[in-house]
Amino acid sequence: MNTKTTVLVALFLSCLVHAQWKPQGDKIKTKWASQVDPAKTLPEYPRPIMERSQWKNLNGLWNYTIQDFGKTAPSKYDGQILVPFAVESSLSGVMKQVGAEKELWYETNFTIDSNWDGQNILLHFGAVDWKTEVWINDVKIGSHTGGYTPFSFDITPFIKKGNAQKLIVKVWDPSNDGTQPRGKQVKNPEGIWYTPVTGIWQTVWIEPVSAKNITDLKTTPDIDQNSISVKADVAGAEAGDLIEISVFDGTKEIAKQKAVVGESLDIVLDNPKLWSPESPFLYQTKISLIVKDKVVDEVKSYFAMRKISSKRDENGIMRMQLNNKDYFQFGPLDQGWWPDGLYTAPTDEALKYDIIKTKELGFNMIRKHVKVEPERWYTHCDQLGILVWQDMPSGDAQPIWQDRKYFDGTELQRSAKSEAIYKKEWKEIMDHLYSYPSIVVWVPFNEAWGQFKTVEITEWTKNHDPSRLTNSSSGGNHFQTGDILDLHHYPGPELYLYDARRVTVLGEYGGIGLPLEGHLWKAKDNWGYVKFKNESEVTAEYIKYAQTLKNFVTAGFSAAVYTQTTDVEGEVNGFMTYDRKIDKMDFKKVNKINTEVIDVLNKKNK
Repeated sequence: MNTKTTVLVALFLSCLVHAQWKPQGDKIKTKWASQVDPAKTLPEYPRPIMERSQWKNLNGLWNYTIQDFGKTAPSKYDGQILVPFAVESSLSGVMKQVGAEKELWYETNFTIDSNWDGQNILLHFGAVDWKTEVWINDVKIGSHTGGYTPFSFDITPFIKKGNAQKLIVKVWDPSNDGTQPRGKQVKNPEGIWYTPVTGIWQTVWIEPVSAKNITDLKTTPDIDQNSISVKADVAGAEAGDLIEISVFDGTKEIAKQKAVVGESLDIVLDNPKLWSPESPFLYQTKISLIVKDKVVDEVKSYFAMRKISSKRDENGIMRMQLNNKDYFQFGPLDQGWWPDGLYTAPTDEALKYDIIKTKELGFNMIRKHVKVEPERWYTHCDQLGILVWQDMPSGDAQPIWQDRKYFDGTELQRSAKSEAIYKKEWKEIMDHLYSYPSIVVWVPFNEAWGQFKTVEITEWTKNHDPSRLTNSSSGGNHFQTGDILDLHHYPGPELYLYDARRVTVLGEYGGIGLPLEGHLWKAKDNWGYVKFKNESEVTAEYIKYAQTLKNFVTAGFSAAVYTQTTDVEGEVNGFMTYDRKIDKMDFKKVNKINTEVIDVLNKKNK
């Protein structure tokens, strides 16, 4: 077959795939929706903090069916779904509800590259909401619970030689009928609650590895000692196996050390370059697994030299510090939702866009609200220079959103099963995201949603990762635990409580609404704490709040979070419309006042 014929065949197949799929529904969409290619869906490497050279993306059109809970595998399927978009989303090509009484089944086939012979094959799922069971060639190989963390299986024993491999996935997600972490998903979305997300919503992929292979990396910077601690977990390791770590400043190798597998390496750096939102410098690394003088596995990674801490200032106020200097953190509440993909951004460019716009607004931080993002999002934050407060997705009993009477110190009495689910998933999230330097604060609870055993959970969180600050409950029931007292006040800022022993922050405020016709998820009953009619009015109100905030920074606030990055479904209080097509404020004016707010505390450190 000549080159021209090959190109024509490829073009024909691509058109055929497109003909079998199209976005569903008549809701608004982002500009990136039209760039989604079923033959090349989210093609970027999904785990940039631990990258291997060989891998294969399994995203694309799979067969699917929705059937009653507890039935055996379907003999035929309802149609095709575009993985990894949740079945309720437009971009899935399905846009159907599932619920606790149903199960979602997937089926696809894939091949193993011939040059992978003799290697073990790992099957990776970026995230699947919520309970997942997996079959390879009609053999059940494993299961996983949790909607926000990756999981993988070594499928080597189940691969058939020379044939296409059959992959079947079954998912059950009870949405708000269950106690599991789910963030803002509800069956009947209204107000501040959004459409459910069921099934695969992050990239599915395979990669070849040696029998002995690196499974995880844990990097911990210590700027006070000019050192970086790196620990590699290895599958199949034996006595005498070694880990070698090379550190690069750009292309220049500046350090190289070896240790036996299982030992942490503490590498001292001469005059290390510190990471900050103003200068987000990343050191590149190469980690090699050496067995009998032979490199059997190798991954690329990176780290940053930065420190997050708190310290009393000259006025006796506890302040957040970045790299041992008082540093005011200011950013938007970021829900991470998309009108076309729900939990899943249509493209990697879209995923990065909101972070770029956040920087354009003059912010230095994002509070990732009751959701965990794909790993590429955190790498974008690392590279662009944005601090991240990472919420635990809330679950179990959550109060009616209009009712704020739950701020009374009363904790939820969860069942033992519900507690176990929470603890398992929170630990997995923290372990999964540990090495991303942009993350500086863990937030176990939000506004008393599912809040239980606050002191125990907060102290456990702090002990599990003492390298970051712990914000026990953002705007929820307050207990004397953790590093931060977090207040919520809408619409304008208010310093109505103060903690002399902990950092005091304004974890949410704002919510200035501006509904723009042609860019709305729904025609009426849109939500904002206050509403205005045009960009100039909204911008003026934002600046008024920011001027008030400046005074509270001097009085005691060390951080603030404005609601929010974009409109989301019925909420119209974003800096941008939900489809990201319109900036609803004057970004230059917002940048100017945001810089002034930050500089109240930070200018003395410049």
